[in-house]
Amino acid sequence: MEIKKRTAVCVIDGQGGGIGSVIIKKLKERFGERIEILALGTNAIATAQMLKARANKGASGSNAIAWTTRRVDVIIGPVGIIIPNAMMGEVTPVMAQAVSESPAKKILLPLTQDNLEIVGTTGLPLPEMVDELLDKNLSFL
Repeated sequence: MEIKKRTAVCVIDGQGGGIGSVIIKKLKERFGERIEILALGTNAIATAQMLKARANKGASGSNAIAWTTRRVDVIIGPVGIIIPNAMMGEVTPVMAQAVSESPAKKILLPLTQDNLEIVGTTGLPLPEMVDELLDKNLSFL
């Protein structure tokens, strides 16, 4: 008998965890328990909010992000998760490097409060952006 591994999807967010919570709610609506959702917060508040959104597991901080991103299939979050010192300094260089170097597929939303503009984006509201993210990037699940 073959045991099929669930796809592990890591959602990373900081500050209040609002972006990550929206992503997790939509992942749960679409995939239910067919995937394992790991909430990684740059701080405990972000992690707690993502766990309230029904992530399967959660952890906070630099080491948790560095360790977990090497072991998941997909990483989802705002573009700031690959920028050292983004999110008002919450994204440490260790976090940004771990996400960037992870072998996981990375799906990043073009949302940032930093001095960065990404051209060619449509400026959709967050819920619509997450729907597009799921439709275009996770249809294989």
